[in-house]
Amino acid sequence: MTNPRRAKIEAMLANEPDDRFLRYALAMELQRDGEHERSLEELRRLMEETPPHVPAFFMAGQQLARLGRIEEARQALRDGIEEARRQGDFHAAGEMSEFLAGLGSLGE
Repeated sequence: MTNPRRAKIEAMLANEPDDRFLRYALAMELQRDGEHERSLEELRRLMEETPPHVPAFFMAGQQLARLGRIEEARQALRDGIEEARRQGDFHAAGEMSEFLAGLGSLGE
């Protein structure tokens, strides 16, 4: 079954391949469709851009945690907290810190 939202986002990306919002939205739709590796790859690209896309770190951390990849989730969150602080986004840093603390001793 085709995801109509994803199809619309992909069509818009064909015209605007560098649009960060559309790429983030595509990663969200890929996640919803169970295509986790493709979703995480798109999030990684957003995290590696200049400047890095702060929401991508949080979404990657959440997705990795749901997949049971706890240490990878912790790393994405730690990197995201650092980047959010560097960009002055203290709200995002706080949200990621709370989620990271919530992971507790999972996966250890």
